[in-house]
Amino acid sequence: MALPNSREPRRVTRTIPAAQLIGLLLAFVLTAGAGGVIAAGLVIPLASGVDTAVDTGVEVFEEVPAELVPGPLSEQSQIYASDGKTKLATFYAQNRIIVPLDKVADHMKNAVISIEDERFYTHGGVDPEGISRAAVKNFGGGATEGASTLTQQYVKNVLIEEADRSGDTFGVLEASEGSLTRKLREAKLAIAIEKQMSKDEILQGYLNIAQFGRSVYGVETASRHYFNKSSSDLSVVEAATIAGITKSPNAFDPVQNPEDAAKRRDLVIGKMWQLGYITTEERDKAFDTELEDSLDVQPLDVGCDSAEGAAFFCDYVIKEVMASREFGKTRSDRQDLLYRGGLKIITTLDIKKQRAAEQTITGEIPADDPSGLEAAITSVEPGTGKILAMAQNIPYDASSNPAPRHTAQNYSADYSHGNSRGFQAGSNYKPFVLTEWLRSGHTLNERISATTVTLPQSSFRGNCEGASLAGEDWTVRNAETAESTSMSVLQGTFQSVNSVYARMSQQLDLCDIRQSAYDVGFRPTQHASIDGGGPIEGEATARDIEVLPSMVLGTQSTSPLGMASAYATYASGGTYCKPIAILAVKDRAGEDMDVPQGDCKQTVEPNVANTVAYAMTKVFNRDPWGTAWELGGLKDGRAVAGKTGTTNGAYQSWFTGYTPNLSTSVWVGESEGDFEHFDITVNGEFHEYLYGGEVAAPTWKTYMDQAIEGLPVKSFPEPDPKLVGQRATPPRSDSGSESESGDGGSGDSGSGESDLDELDFGDSDGGSSDFGENGNGNGNGNGNGNGGGNGNGNN
Repeated sequence: MALPNSREPRRVTRTIPAAQLIGLLLAFVLTAGAGGVIAAGLVIPLASGVDTAVDTGVEVFEEVPAELVPGPLSEQSQIYASDGKTKLATFYAQNRIIVPLDKVADHMKNAVISIEDERFYTHGGVDPEGISRAAVKNFGGGATEGASTLTQQYVKNVLIEEADRSGDTFGVLEASEGSLTRKLREAKLAIAIEKQMSKDEILQGYLNIAQFGRSVYGVETASRHYFNKSSSDLSVVEAATIAGITKSPNAFDPVQNPEDAAKRRDLVIGKMWQLGYITTEERDKAFDTELEDSLDVQPLDVGCDSAEGAAFFCDYVIKEVMASREFGKTRSDRQDLLYRGGLKIITTLDIKKQRAAEQTITGEIPADDPSGLEAAITSVEPGTGKILAMAQNIPYDASSNPAPRHTAQNYSADYSHGNSRGFQAGSNYKPFVLTEWLRSGHTLNERISATTVTLPQSSFRGNCEGASLAGEDWTVRNAETAESTSMSVLQGTFQSVNSVYARMSQQLDLCDIRQSAYDVGFRPTQHASIDGGGPIEGEATARDIEVLPSMVLGTQSTSPLGMASAYATYASGGTYCKPIAILAVKDRAGEDMDVPQGDCKQTVEPNVANTVAYAMTKVFNRDPWGTAWELGGLKDGRAVAGKTGTTNGAYQSWFTGYTPNLSTSVWVGESEGDFEHFDITVNGEFHEYLYGGEVAAPTWKTYMDQAIEGLPVKSFPEPDPKLVGQRATPPRSDSGSESESGDGGSGDSGSGESDLDELDFGDSDGGSSDFGENGNGNGNGNGNGNGGGNGNGNN
């Protein structure tokens, strides 16, 4: 058979010695059947006990199957942003990218054949001439020489790969050992596989399976790593460098051992010239090229560390893959698919929004800021559940010994997706109470007393299993300026007045509030205390939401992703979508796989969702002021709604807000919940109290002003006039008068309640409040009791 490129090799004519002739004859026997085991033995230096070795070899040879069926190779999986082009991370057990032979440069094919098996196209799997040459040299003493063909090396690598994939450590060692038994097995299987596969198929298999450096498998991966190009574009020098590595991937790695690698490369170049694959001019030019000058080494990235600012989102995706049955019945199956299956995972991440989120959160609350605060920001798309951005200010480090102020804990996610126990929601919870208020037939214009009040637990209703109403009386405080007033529910919402919401909840069943919160999308990150508390692994249920009076002020922990997803329900007119991180997955064959779905459902009546949204648009009011009045909305004036939230002692603070096509939640606080945040300087700015409107809200606006660029400008649907309700005549008081607009109007105006000069004070003991009211629950603060205790708020 003619050599590739039809170039005649330069061979040296010589006389075959008698010993080599004998070796050739014996090798010929080997290619014909099992009787040639003695010839295989000539490859290895023989010591005493030859007869025993040969007898054993014959037995092993006869036991070896007569065929080998190579399984799929381990191939790296890659994760991309939603554009399908921006690679976030790579995962692999063996760093390999499989390519067909026609995508490999001829120089590369010729280089491998020249140095590893120059008679590849003429032998039948075992090379008689190579065996005889090795036999003569090994009989003569000195360094031993092998005679494995490319086919035999391919067989060896297949056996190693199969053993490694099945977790058979001993099988890997057995396939790698330099024994007569192993060579006999390889020889027989090589002869068999030459009958099953064409020469090009074998060469393609070898080029994809062989190791070309430390953690570098396959010619395509090697080409991209060492030269930053595809294997189809390799030059003579580059091909010779890669081909020279396989003899000893560590010793001849051009990065780790450049001198030895250069010598080995030149040996390959010389063989290519000797066999006629390159001209003398090409040879000399290649020799004159410095190894260092030819390299363009790319880092061997593996895992989410390489995703940099998107590392926490990447980590979320991996946890989603590992938890989803779409990718295998067991966790072990899913891990094997991810690390060996050659998947192309297209995620929901909007790379532009992600960069804006990462730059904003790290710019507004730097990781090394003396405040020691931690913060996270997460965006989802209403109506689909797609996670568009996820970032936090503390850098990602999944090592066993992370650097100071680094972490692998994802503050944006729930426990199953980031090992976070979550953070108390504070007044971010109030819209869920408002949802049940409207569902129950009440309106926004109903008036409620806003004064400080002490409410007996017995004055609340909770007609469901798990309700906790046996604690001490609950004292709810507001700012002093509001203690002798009443206001509409609408004003109590946009000014986040706790006593208003406490009294509202007295007129409702707390169990119905729980169900409405769940319908909207509130997902706690820790079980209700009646079930023992502790982080929720898997998906939360409605039963996991605590039922106790202070629940209405956000006593239970949740996540920024959970809040962004819940508020997205309002943005989409009542449709809740489970958050999703994966758009599509293609397997190694390019076929689409099933992926987790958002399961979008209409869970809240549209008129209710739209009326709640209307109420939250007033949070940005300047006169009468809302708790985020200083933001003034977004820069382009589009419709926007939102809510602040702060817990007792300002342990945690929030702002969650949305447009009709983007919902974003920002959390700023302390992940362990151990420190109150009074008299604190954040990024050079002093704050007496870390309210939700102080840092979280401006951070939200900075990000959203960038994130909305290019999004269509949409309006919220009109509120339901019946749920807005008729304007009530407010009572006269010493503090002034107040007037309210009618149905669908602009809300409350006047001086009666608009002189409240504090907002988002926080509540107690696991409770969260926005005006220094007391909470009860079992969270952070100074309260007591297990869900029913009475706390002491900070005014």
